[in-house]
Amino acid sequence: MYIASEKRYDNMNYVKCGNSGLKLPQVSLGLWHNFGDTASYDNMKQMCRTAFDHGITHFDLANNYGPKPGSAEIHFGRILKEDLFPYRDELLISTKAGYEMWDGPYGDWGSRKYLLASLDQSLKRMGLEYVDIFYHHRMDPDTPLEETMGALAQAVHSGKALYVGLSNYNGEVLEQATAILKELKCPFIINQNRYSIFDRSIEENGLKDTAGKLQKGIIAFSPLAQGLLTDRYLNGIPADSRVYTDGRFLKADALTDKRLEQIRRLNELAAQRGQKLSEMALAWILKDGVVTSVLIGASKPSQILDNIKALENTHFSEEELKLIDEISLDN
Repeated sequence: MYIASEKRYDNMNYVKCGNSGLKLPQVSLGLWHNFGDTASYDNMKQMCRTAFDHGITHFDLANNYGPKPGSAEIHFGRILKEDLFPYRDELLISTKAGYEMWDGPYGDWGSRKYLLASLDQSLKRMGLEYVDIFYHHRMDPDTPLEETMGALAQAVHSGKALYVGLSNYNGEVLEQATAILKELKCPFIINQNRYSIFDRSIEENGLKDTAGKLQKGIIAFSPLAQGLLTDRYLNGIPADSRVYTDGRFLKADALTDKRLEQIRRLNELAAQRGQKLSEMALAWILKDGVVTSVLIGASKPSQILDNIKALENTHFSEEELKLIDEISLDN
């Protein structure tokens, strides 16, 4: 029988999400990778236990996480039932809908029919009555924004979600969506977007600035650029890398000679700061207080513990920030 550590909150920081009353741990656990049917269930369980025992209260999913789609929610639902359900009120559980989930014209994008049906399916897979945050997973150019936002509001008003979020939106559409959700009195609090030293898209498309202006939270996914911002690739591609074992997200051609040199130089800077490269990369995202939480992926419990260490030093000098930009933005 699993009993959570009594010291689980001692070493985690919790930050208000935008101007809402909800606090997120600065490090959250994403179940995008390593929670599908091809992964070890015992390892999944140990990762969730390790995360919660060290103050990670937020577990992030989506309907299509796998492989196969839906399997991450099924496995997490089993972990909840076997281990974590006594702590349900201490947990933040989020899921999403927006990418292709089932065949036919109603299992993709942002229609009211798809989003509400998907949420019902997600709740059933996880054995939950509600999720804490329900996201629309990506912008839909063919569905009126009012319809998609109305579906999110319905999810809250029906009691199946406490808050809503938007994922992979840009600044312009975020501002439009915020106005609609405010009119619908829907508690929209958070944006989930890709962000890392190597991917500054949210700085370029207005999302980061707009979220700050509107006082909405941001949670950053792929903060380690699919593992590039770690010491794992300093000497090339290991045989057991996800490049070879999975191949869905990180491709061998991403590791150019120039990219490897950038990784080595960033690793040297991290060492000067007394950090691993992964710790520095996570700390960099949290440096200015605009990003509420970083969403880590892990393949084993020890990686979770390593990532939490990033919170020990999120301060950067102007010289360090300038050097990081010089290294990473040199195209």
